[in-house]
Amino acid sequence: MSDPKSPWTLAIHGGAGAMAPGMFTPEHEDACHAGLESALAAGSAVLADGGSALDAVEAAVMVLEDNPLFNAGRGSVFTFEGRNEMDAAVMDGTTRSAGAIAGLTNTKNPVRAARAVMEKSPHVLLSHEGANRFSSEMGLEQADSEWFATAERRRQWEEFKERKTGWFDADLKYGTVGAVAVDASGHVAAATSTGGLTGKRWGRIGDSPVIGAGTYADDRACAVSATGTGEVFIRNAAAHEIAARMRLLGETAQQAVDAVMAEVGAMGGDGGVIFAAHDGSAGFAFNTPGMFRGRADASGLHETAIYGNQVRSRSIG
Repeated sequence: MSDPKSPWTLAIHGGAGAMAPGMFTPEHEDACHAGLESALAAGSAVLADGGSALDAVEAAVMVLEDNPLFNAGRGSVFTFEGRNEMDAAVMDGTTRSAGAIAGLTNTKNPVRAARAVMEKSPHVLLSHEGANRFSSEMGLEQADSEWFATAERRRQWEEFKERKTGWFDADLKYGTVGAVAVDASGHVAAATSTGGLTGKRWGRIGDSPVIGAGTYADDRACAVSATGTGEVFIRNAAAHEIAARMRLLGETAQQAVDAVMAEVGAMGGDGGVIFAAHDGSAGFAFNTPGMFRGRADASGLHETAIYGNQVRSRSIG
């Protein structure tokens, strides 16, 4: 375990949306909790060993990307044309360095590609054909389309196509994964990864890879990862707005998060955010019935949740 005088905190999410008790079978709920717990374990192991917040959020998000229950990496939703196009971002609060990727089709862990953009390129955001080429040139593990496509996502896509209503499937209960952390040195970091919206078209890019919208980290304030109605989070610059309210208005992280989520809701947006602040606090806010989420820290806290205030917790000694 880490030195209790040097606390660390980790929070994760697996998407927010119209989840309500009774919607899933008990077995499915247990599987979702297990997936969240595995991601918490991966990120916590890094932090408990004195590792960086950046390494921790990457480790946690990679576990969620590999889990087909969540809409990121394997298990990403289908575009209008029947493809899996993935977006991701990372940000280091120490230097405010950031990297993002959009429209990836073959990279097994998009969050690793986002980090490579940050550390191995002069850019912040790469997309589609160029993003795929960059990821391959960086030697990141690639996979064919069948790795990402699952029967459940294909069913959702076929159902969407049959309805022939709306620009895309706005049911966000399976959207996006993310992680935020404060390490033992007091540094924060954020990472977000998503398959986007079922039925998205024309190369649509949501808030997840947009620095300041769905992903942001600043040691002077906090780290944020968002999930929900991407266009509204972009229009609000939601993740940056939270950090700015803390710095400029002196609000706590929870006050800033609640205020920004109120603005998102007033503009018709649904979803939620997770935060980890420089003071070691971490939490959530969402305006949907449920949000896949979890939290762990150096004191032994370890909890996961899906609906409202129904939390499964256990102490890690």
